[in-house]
Amino acid sequence: MLRQRRDHATLDGLMNTWLAAGAADPRRERLWQDIVQLVFSHAFAEETVLWPVLRRVSPAGEELTAQVEEEHQAINDLLAQVEKADPDDPRRDAWIEEAFVLIREDIRDEEDVLLPLLRDALGDRRLRRLGAAWEAVRRTAPTHPHPAVPRRPPGNAVLGVPLSGFDRLRDLAPARGPSSPRTGRLVAGLIAAGGAVLGWKVLRRTAAHL
Repeated sequence: MLRQRRDHATLDGLMNTWLAAGAADPRRERLWQDIVQLVFSHAFAEETVLWPVLRRVSPAGEELTAQVEEEHQAINDLLAQVEKADPDDPRRDAWIEEAFVLIREDIRDEEDVLLPLLRDALGDRRLRRLGAAWEAVRRTAPTHPHPAVPRRPPGNAVLGVPLSGFDRLRDLAPARGPSSPRTGRLVAGLIAAGGAVLGWKVLRRTAAHL
């Protein structure tokens, strides 16, 4: 579960840096985008890879994962509200700080309860396979809020795979060099969509052996 804890530590650092930055700090918006991208790719991979296994191996898995999925949905809805807001909306910073509180609560629940249950239920070999599947999906998962996407497989994957390519196209920095920005973004978006499909195939193969 080192991969998940590494992401949690990264998120904590990004949120602390955002909070310490002044409103006029030019880094703030980039920090916010980094937080959003990591929050959603991380959560999507958990819901697709980790929590189905926890429901199979722990009698408490259904109740615990349902609680965490509710937390994820609350974060999703709040961040969607932030994305829709005008950048100059005076409520935006308050919504972001509220999102940080929810994210930290979710991290505590996962690190104190859910991840230890997986650690206790699975041997090292199965944990390594599970971690590799989680990483493959995380790297190709959606990176923006989509409140209508289900929180559980297979529905989240059916809708999430095509959305991943769209999200990652949005995340691209402006293209450089002689190629046109539109062409560069289109190629990268297609690569991301193909990667998402590959990641889902890796997950299905791995899950069959867990």
